[in-house]
Amino acid sequence: MESKKIQSALISVYYKDGLAPIVELLHKNGVTLYSTGGTQTFIEELGIPVIAVEDLTSYPSIFGGRVKTLHPKVFGGILYRRDNEGDVKTAAQYEIPSIDLVIVDLYPFEETVASGASEDDIIEKIDIGGISLIRGAAKNFNDVLIVSSRNQYAEVLSILQAKNCGTELSDRKRFAMLAFGTSSHYDTAIHAYFNGNKTDIYDFKTLPQSSLRYGENPHQSATFYGDIDSLFDKLHGKELSYNNLVDVDACITLLDEFTETSFVIIKHTNACGVASAPTVKQAYLNAFACDTISAFGGVLATNGIVDKESAEEMSSLFFEILIAPDFTQEALEVLQVKKNRILLKRKPVSFGKKMFKTLLNGVLEQDKDLSTETATQMRTVTEKAPTDSELKALEFALKVCKHTKSNTIILAKEGQLLASGVGQTSRVDALKQAIEKAAEFGFDLNGCVMASDAFFPFPDCVEIAHKSGISAVVQPGGSVKDKDSIAYCDANGLAMVMTGVRHFKH
Repeated sequence: MESKKIQSALISVYYKDGLAPIVELLHKNGVTLYSTGGTQTFIEELGIPVIAVEDLTSYPSIFGGRVKTLHPKVFGGILYRRDNEGDVKTAAQYEIPSIDLVIVDLYPFEETVASGASEDDIIEKIDIGGISLIRGAAKNFNDVLIVSSRNQYAEVLSILQAKNCGTELSDRKRFAMLAFGTSSHYDTAIHAYFNGNKTDIYDFKTLPQSSLRYGENPHQSATFYGDIDSLFDKLHGKELSYNNLVDVDACITLLDEFTETSFVIIKHTNACGVASAPTVKQAYLNAFACDTISAFGGVLATNGIVDKESAEEMSSLFFEILIAPDFTQEALEVLQVKKNRILLKRKPVSFGKKMFKTLLNGVLEQDKDLSTETATQMRTVTEKAPTDSELKALEFALKVCKHTKSNTIILAKEGQLLASGVGQTSRVDALKQAIEKAAEFGFDLNGCVMASDAFFPFPDCVEIAHKSGISAVVQPGGSVKDKDSIAYCDANGLAMVMTGVRHFKH
């Protein structure tokens, strides 16, 4: 297919990173450059000639910069059809130059909202000229290439280098598609702000994207949409895989439940070790003790700084990833011995409050489960009340429970997960699985506590728990037979509390 040579370009961007090589290539190929404001200054500082948009339009930037490019000589140059005789005559009559390439990005509206800025500042970040340039250039993709995001700079540079500063129709049409995605995402964000939903927008196609080696299994292709570099600094190791990313999400979501020094070990999105302790080393040892087999090949995370002593304890274990807010230099020297081991230094980034799931021919949206019940929300329903130590253990167990696949039962003591029953079709089976695992790894369940993600339809679970030595139970309640479970607890000296909040996870 014939390549269309770029003769002139309009460049007006907020972010300049990565722009210089494109500008230099355009200049080298004799392309006439138009620009305005900070971008014009940026190009001039590169020593490259550029025509100010104000000189093209013979009109200054007005209203504090609200009106700069909204002029027929700009939009006419973008929109007129080069193969339409009438359009060509009109362009010549009004001395409208053709503009074959538009590079523009948008005011950082979402970033301004996220920063907590005032409404006046937020409104000023609603881009008018930029969004119009994007839509106009995308509409006329037959003649114009639109670059609507800094995330596209590298690809555009590669195309222009390969095609002698030209583009093919397939290139222009693809970038038009991306441009309308940018426009859609931007307008969606503005709508969400005015609608009171400021952060959670299911519009991933405009996010940075990374192709993964494969998906959940080798025969599945996969792409990650998002900026993983804004969340972590990768200090060592191979690239993250699809399954790595899924487990990392599960790991940090659970870890964020804890303010005290804690350690989490995840395998296939479920916790196989969780503990809180005065030091990272002790938290790791307590978490690892929960299931020394499943921890092999797991994803590890802590909210404390990894020092040499804790690193030496962990280093003997084969694990995929370790996440921490920081590592001492001595710890890195210990951990980096394994070349593929991934070490991620976490950045202080908050997450949205919505979650999405594709199914059938649509998408489900729901609020994230952000409810974490503490002792103050636990209502004692038995004659015996839990002790202070048991209440702390129940709080700990419930935090783990809400992040474990249903049906689930969690067995714990204060600051340590002892065992879990995960993803069972029967709550009784989940409890039996947990009891069996606790015994396998040498835990005495006498005096430990139990958490359930949903109510007990029958008293069988509290009966099994009692016979295993469990002394206190937390569950949401709500069964028509709650009284039967309560009666069993009263008759056998168990303490039980209800929260009124279910924590299914599928």
